[in-house]
Amino acid sequence: MSDAFAGVGTKFKRSPDDSSASSFTPIAEVNSITGPDMSRGQIDVTSLDSTGGYREFKAGFRDGGTVTLDMNFTRDTYDDMKLDFEDDELKYYQIVFPDAAETTLDFAGLVTGLSTAVPMDDKVTASVTIKISGQVDLTS
Repeated sequence: MSDAFAGVGTKFKRSPDDSSASSFTPIAEVNSITGPDMSRGQIDVTSLDSTGGYREFKAGFRDGGTVTLDMNFTRDTYDDMKLDFEDDELKYYQIVFPDAAETTLDFAGLVTGLSTAVPMDDKVTASVTIKISGQVDLTS
């Protein structure tokens, strides 16, 4: 039997001051979370001594990537994200999955994008982009 689970019940949490778990509070009405989209650079170490006609690589720096939240616009949530956008200090965030282990992704980041959409015949939404600084920690 599969251990797959639906995304309903996933929580995105924010800590305005520090990374202590007791200070994390859920952000309301998130519709989807994309990321973290981690990547790793590579260093081309191919030289004239390389054999076989293939390029050779070594591992470069890792990048935690970004997380994008799409959500229903609420004033409280927008205010929180706008505070983070205006602040030059790292903020701490968590994504908590609704699996049996309550898998959690913890990371620090900067809000680098904050936008709204106001369609004529649908709900008003907001989108937040967070650039991750450092490592994404996986816990449960």
